[in-house]
Amino acid sequence: MIAPARDIELDTGPRAHGLERLCVATRTVKPVADMIRFVVGPDGEAVPDLKRKLPGRGVWVTATHDALADAIKRKALARGFKREVRLPADLVARTERLLERAALDALAMAAKAGLVAAGFSKAEAALAQGEVVALLHAVEASPDGVRKLDGALRRRPPVTVKVIGCLTSAQLDLALGRPNVIHAALLAGLPSDTFLARLQCLERFRTGDPTALAAVASSQARSGKSTCLEMDTND
Repeated sequence: MIAPARDIELDTGPRAHGLERLCVATRTVKPVADMIRFVVGPDGEAVPDLKRKLPGRGVWVTATHDALADAIKRKALARGFKREVRLPADLVARTERLLERAALDALAMAAKAGLVAAGFSKAEAALAQGEVVALLHAVEASPDGVRKLDGALRRRPPVTVKVIGCLTSAQLDLALGRPNVIHAALLAGLPSDTFLARLQCLERFRTGDPTALAAVASSQARSGKSTCLEMDTND
């Protein structure tokens, strides 16, 4: 049930959450899935509450870099708390790092569940045998390697597979617990869905595009550019 209009700005804690909230930056009401909640920590500093579970009054901001930066610049974030609050100078960057960490943690969980085939050969084999929902190419991946896996993907029956190229090899190494990961295939499963959803939140924050990870693949994916795209092999 959508929160009544009179309650849109009222957020005294997690139980006060409705399906919509007022963004203090844009002054528009949006679904909470498109926003980030901020609370005041014990030390009086504003902190992102990505899971929307921390106690205390919450202030909501559209989940993009520009909206958060604007809220800080216009002091809208500080006014929303209706109390003294300290805004760290790196709050925007800190929020992005938390979103990134959340995505990588989800990828690690997918790997522990056996849903990640890491390495070129394993990714290629997974494309031929498994139910792949996404291909991961490190930012450093060579265009030739991306092109070869692209070809393997197109030899499959028509399906939609996300092609992700916005994570570095170091990030993939950290999440998957092995060195020098350049290519990987993500298999279907709930942990994989969680990773893709969190990665979409990260890309939306960075780009401002609410459909991040849902763009139609283009030559950018095949050229190895840093991007998160979706490929429909019907094309």
